[in-house]
Amino acid sequence: MPKSSVLAYFIILTISVIFLSQNMVKINFLRKSFFNRFEKPVTTEIILGGDVMLGRTVMSTSLSKNDPTYPFHKVVGTLQLADLVFVNLENPFVTNCPPHSDGLIFCADPAMVEGLKYANIDAVTLANNHTRNYGQAGLDETLSLLTSKGILATNSNLVTTTINGLTFGLLGFNFLDITPAESDFALIQTSSKKVDVLIVSLHWGNEYQAHPSSNQKEIAQRVIASGADVLVGHHPHWVEDIEYVNGKPVYYSLGNFVFDQMWSENTRKGLLVKLTFDKKGEIISEEFLPTYMREWSQPEFVN
Repeated sequence: MPKSSVLAYFIILTISVIFLSQNMVKINFLRKSFFNRFEKPVTTEIILGGDVMLGRTVMSTSLSKNDPTYPFHKVVGTLQLADLVFVNLENPFVTNCPPHSDGLIFCADPAMVEGLKYANIDAVTLANNHTRNYGQAGLDETLSLLTSKGILATNSNLVTTTINGLTFGLLGFNFLDITPAESDFALIQTSSKKVDVLIVSLHWGNEYQAHPSSNQKEIAQRVIASGADVLVGHHPHWVEDIEYVNGKPVYYSLGNFVFDQMWSENTRKGLLVKLTFDKKGEIISEEFLPTYMREWSQPEFVN
């Protein structure tokens, strides 16, 4: 090959290398832009549920079948797809919990915690009127058991979990027959600054009512103003109204999820709420999943 041709070849090669190096950033940007069109956006799904009571005849029915997961058989598929499931746990777990079919002093055999794990229930609020049915010892045993199973529990304290880069805060209060203190609203405010999304659970209201009281509505306003992104309520055992305060959802009561109050239609009904958050922590989807306990203490999804 003539020297002039070799020289021309190397000049062209050098120019090509320089061009590619100078434009590689642009090429990578265009490549990423093209493929990003087909990538699924990162989202996080949270399911909120109502009252879960695993004692009394829920416990006896499950253990008679030698299956503590029995209550959740018909809903587990949906729950297991969620990134986080948060419910109100209405019973302490107590060793040698006595079998009982009635009364308002609740407990559940520690074996029943396997139902929560099976159903992908990652977090519970213990801020309710049954948490201390077996005193401080019962509460301590419950907290120890939940911790050993990797289940978060809030009882007027902030607990957090990070999912897909977002920090979610869970904060439960028992406002049943209790006037919220300014320190409660202050805790909500300080908690909201520590997390990307703050979900506040309130045990409140009146049993077997379809609508919240005016006092509850006033409390909801304060809770949202203090920094809650979502407010979810429990205790009435009926599904109650939903409203939006400054664009934030307030679920006054999600009714019974798992319970043995099989004596009326409304106490057999419950509502799960599936919230989808984008990577910034904004709610981009809200889906309502009604449930009904057709079989004893075993919810299933209904239209």
